[in-house]
Amino acid sequence: MNGRVLRIELRRSVAPWAGVVVLVPALTFLYVLDGTWWSGTTAWTAQWTPLAMKTRSLLFYLWPLAVGLGALQGLRDHRSKMSELLTSTPRPARHRAATLAVATAITLASAFAFLVLVGGVQVLAHTEYTHLGWLPISLVGVLFLVAGAVLGMGAARALPSPLTPPALAMGAFVFTALMHMSLGRTETSTADGLTSTEPNRVSLLSPTLEDVREAFVTLSAPVHVGQTIWLLGMAATGFALLVAATPRARLTALTPVLAGAVIALLVLPSDPRRMYVVDKAASEPVCDGPVCVTKTQQARLADLAGPGKEALRLLRGALGDQAPDSVRENTAVLPEGSTPRWSRSTVLFDFDDDLVATAKGEELTWALIAKGMVPGCTPVGWGGFGNDEFAQAVALGWVLGDLKPLPGTLSAGLRREVEAEARPVWKELMALPRAEQLSRINAMRAAALSCEGDPFDVLSGGASR
Repeated sequence: MNGRVLRIELRRSVAPWAGVVVLVPALTFLYVLDGTWWSGTTAWTAQWTPLAMKTRSLLFYLWPLAVGLGALQGLRDHRSKMSELLTSTPRPARHRAATLAVATAITLASAFAFLVLVGGVQVLAHTEYTHLGWLPISLVGVLFLVAGAVLGMGAARALPSPLTPPALAMGAFVFTALMHMSLGRTETSTADGLTSTEPNRVSLLSPTLEDVREAFVTLSAPVHVGQTIWLLGMAATGFALLVAATPRARLTALTPVLAGAVIALLVLPSDPRRMYVVDKAASEPVCDGPVCVTKTQQARLADLAGPGKEALRLLRGALGDQAPDSVRENTAVLPEGSTPRWSRSTVLFDFDDDLVATAKGEELTWALIAKGMVPGCTPVGWGGFGNDEFAQAVALGWVLGDLKPLPGTLSAGLRREVEAEARPVWKELMALPRAEQLSRINAMRAAALSCEGDPFDVLSGGASR
């Protein structure tokens, strides 16, 4: 390809504006609108994999824009009424199509790379764990933008109408929405009979991704391979439509995208647990004695080790041989809506848990004690407030010998509610003989760890349900 021709294309076409239109909304979403991308261990500037996953999730909006902008670029010759003149020149149509496609691809790839670079600079300042496992996620994101734009160009060349760009952009948006909300979801039921949904293999044809709940969760290799096949077919169809001169050639040009979709669906995994998988290297434990975190959070081990060991000491003094003997960051990845799984011998915690997220020093010790006594049975991915928090407050007060406010992010109003519900039960518990206290606490822990009863009811003297 002639470099001079490419430079002229970049200066005089709408290709540079495609990069701007993709980059500016992305930065606006990330910096102006408040959202989950700024919070916790999965913030887009916290770790490399969340950076890649969060920026990929923006393709829900950016990919339809790329398709529409590609279609606008594909209409250029028709708008300027030069189509017949260009077909009479000796230069092959594929050369002109390649220049057009490459110019747009360069600007879109540069815009997305700059977006990742902005986040990457901040990730370097926030984590000690570096790796390249995130790179395929971002590279496939670039390929989605490029393939979508090339497909838009080809479709507009085949259907040269002013309505084509907005129609393609809206169609692409509807496609991503359906993949994320209905066609790409399979309804399931949890063990408790609660209805939830999980992604299916069709959803992986969409450019966007599921919300990231853990920093060490990534996409599996078959997902990268299947999506790449699908996108190469899409790009091939777009390019073939750009150079097609007859109706028959245009119909033939649809073969790559259809074949790519079929092959991709054969390669893409059908089980959600094989789509989003645990990165074993990222979840590898880094320990200071009995206190362990994942490698992604190794920078926080120094602040956690002291409070963690103190929590274990206090639990040992209160529970004796029944006390847990280690503190570990929870690496279990369960389907949304499922019942959490807890260990009697290990205090499992998550840095994004409301109790632990903002706690430091003594409050972090209290938070780990509360998690060791009543880890909580709210379904995975759901929110809740109620008897678990009341039971945590009573159990923490029993271990410490004094009722303390729960650490974490509870509002002042919720703290007062916890105090009002927990104090009468705590006083009643502390008035019992030591043997009776221990019996009730053990029954409460059994209900809390199995998620088969209400620990607060047990502490109140009721039967475990």
